[in-house]
Amino acid sequence: MSIGAQRYFLSNDRAFSFFDWLTNIGAIFSRILGRLWSDKEVRILILGLDGAGKTTILYRLQVGEVVTTIPTIGFNVETVQYKNIKFQVWDLGGQTSIRPYWRCYYANTDAVIYVVDSVDRDRVSTAKEELMAMLEEEELKDASLLVFANKQDMAGAMTAAEVSDALGLSTLMNRQWSIYKTSAVKGEGLTEGLDWLINIMQK
Repeated sequence: MSIGAQRYFLSNDRAFSFFDWLTNIGAIFSRILGRLWSDKEVRILILGLDGAGKTTILYRLQVGEVVTTIPTIGFNVETVQYKNIKFQVWDLGGQTSIRPYWRCYYANTDAVIYVVDSVDRDRVSTAKEELMAMLEEEELKDASLLVFANKQDMAGAMTAAEVSDALGLSTLMNRQWSIYKTSAVKGEGLTEGLDWLINIMQK
């Protein structure tokens, strides 16, 4: 697995004053990078509530180890090459105040990786609401959905089947989707999910 990296961060004390900037810059980067890499990369968004493990998963896929992270205010963009396919991966912050801005990054997206904290039973209904609202967006109508039921290494974690039921995945029509149980800390289940994505993209 080879590495290419671009990183973008906003400091916590300036996050809210930059929301308008985020709206514009997301659309601009989507268009520019989409044109530059349209023939080379698969564009993926990593979404989910705050604390689900999105950034940990991103860097586990990229560097193969756990990297100390802080809550993402804004977005991270990384290129992950896996089995001769380059994934242009956008990791967006999951805080309540940031989620409305996810839609600024939907253009040209091939797939969404939706990360769920399998231990956080109290917020799984919120995770479902955000997921269903996202999937109603026109720009994502053709995007495949890969769900990671994350934190399987922790006691009390819901099974992948339980997470699937809680999210209502069986109700999704006309969309390619799958769910995998994962542990970002241990690196389990992540490559299996990417294998599924590759298979879908090559059909």
